[in-house]
Amino acid sequence: MDRTDHVEHLAPTDPARPLGPKPGVPAYGTPVLVPAHPRHVDTTDPDGTPTRVPFIAYELFAHPSDTTVAFAFTTPHRLMAALGEAQPWVATSLGPLAEGMAAQGVTVLLDPRIAPGRPNWRPADLAALARQAR
Repeated sequence: MDRTDHVEHLAPTDPARPLGPKPGVPAYGTPVLVPAHPRHVDTTDPDGTPTRVPFIAYELFAHPSDTTVAFAFTTPHRLMAALGEAQPWVATSLGPLAEGMAAQGVTVLLDPRIAPGRPNWRPADLAALARQAR
């Protein structure tokens, strides 16, 4: 799935037809919640002083079609129903997410249905992550 599956817009060939997403395609700026968690790398700054550089890691998932996918959800309820209430996430816009993922060969699935199973994150995992971040 490439970016155009999510963000393709109508061509401005018909002035009577408003610009915007095609029917059934979410708008480029649609807010979404993406499974992710904070990470860091320990390094040194240009002066040689040890420093910790924080960043956010999007969580990627294996898909039965042997591809890698990123999940995006339109509501917190849908995210929690799919991945559990302890799943950390970040908010972003669908268009930039799809573009960035496509550049890495990753497909974005919007509000995917996920087979029931053990969640990736439990409350104890979040507590351990918080201790590590300090």
